[in-house]
Amino acid sequence: MAAEFAGIEARAEVCGGAACIVRTRIPVWVLEQARRLGTSEQELLGAYPGLRAEDVENAWVYARLHGAEMEAAIGENEGV
Repeated sequence: MAAEFAGIEARAEVCGGAACIVRTRIPVWVLEQARRLGTSEQELLGAYPGLRAEDVENAWVYARLHGAEMEAAIGENEGV
């Protein structure tokens, strides 16, 4: 599923198969939840040194197009 999105990949052996930013183990749902909680893009880039602005933009596109997946992942991982 994530293979069609530039900069996003999902592999069963990485983060339980969650869609992640390539070159990292940062799940898209983590970035989306941080954004929902008010974290700015600049704060995310500072918190994750390997993350690029392009990665964040790719994450927002992916999250927008996969809302149900984001809701499920956030719910599972945040105990909601």
